[in-house]
Amino acid sequence: MSLNCGIIGLPNVGKSTIFSALTCLSVKVENYPFCTIEPNLGMVEVPDERLTKIADILDIEKRIPAMVEFVDIAGLVEGASKGEGLGNQFLSHIREVNVIIHIVRCFEDPDVSHPYENIDPTRDIEVINMELILADLQTVEKRLQKNIKLLKSQDQKLKKNAQNSVSLLEKLQQELKKGIPVKNIELKVEEKKNIKELNLLTDKEVLYVCNIDENSINNENKFTESVKNYAKKENAPVIEICGKDEQEIAALKSEEEKKEFMKMLGLEDLALNRLIKTAYNLLGLRTFFTENGKEVRAWMFKKGSKAHEAAGIIHSDFEEGFIKAEVFQCADLFDYGSKAHIKEHGKTRIEGKDYEVEDGDIILFHFKV
Repeated sequence: MSLNCGIIGLPNVGKSTIFSALTCLSVKVENYPFCTIEPNLGMVEVPDERLTKIADILDIEKRIPAMVEFVDIAGLVEGASKGEGLGNQFLSHIREVNVIIHIVRCFEDPDVSHPYENIDPTRDIEVINMELILADLQTVEKRLQKNIKLLKSQDQKLKKNAQNSVSLLEKLQQELKKGIPVKNIELKVEEKKNIKELNLLTDKEVLYVCNIDENSINNENKFTESVKNYAKKENAPVIEICGKDEQEIAALKSEEEKKEFMKMLGLEDLALNRLIKTAYNLLGLRTFFTENGKEVRAWMFKKGSKAHEAAGIIHSDFEEGFIKAEVFQCADLFDYGSKAHIKEHGKTRIEGKDYEVEDGDIILFHFKV
């Protein structure tokens, strides 16, 4: 199970600054469009204090957190779906991600250029979203033409599949032409499965990030309200980040320096941690843990996964040869202080392959090869 997030937005909205803060990497940040052409990639730990607590109680030094991959994709512009600003190349990078992190500029600064004359978050969002819709329309129409040709096939099974596909694709085409993203089109469960292979851009979950200035931390910002109102229509989450400050905090070497700087800014937690957790939850991802006396490891899984499926996340052999799972909750470990005390209080369970794994489970899988 993996999670990768694509950071998109217009040029000069702060994508690379936020990516740099997330990953603590030094990436090119310049005041001109398309300073990022090839996407920057970075792996980031999923913040989870439970991992440390489990390892401390069990006296295990090695801790391996769940990881998220972030992809810094070059700024999109109006006409990207037609190739403007290397748009086709940039759009192809978005197809590979699970979640779209849409950075919206919510600050004024005459020293930082903007593709348009003024700051208007709603307009900026709509420019990007329309390009994603137009790109999806091209994909759908291309597949539609291919299936229309298959209607003439002598193979009856092939012909029937093509008929079903044409009906679905025409429905998508009509709605996309109205400017409706795929995720907002009413589709049956089977129809959603059938379009999955198209990897449509507007079918992906979106998290809007308002990149604010330092003066807006814990204060009102006239731009963020418009982003929240827009996101509300899509039922999409919104968070606020001062990319500049978060980048400066990330660059500090010691935890003490970071805490001191955050205190000075009035921050209790990094906004970037909220970004990671929000993206994690957006896909319905949860965490289970394993420990073997030498290491404690966090594993991400999809909510609703069964025990044998969770075992398969570790290794396919675990799923194929699954016998049983010994399970207890990390909350019980925190309450009772040791595995021995958990067993004494009957909090350890033996579960079969159809057990639905819960967030915070600590699991020992038994399997045969």
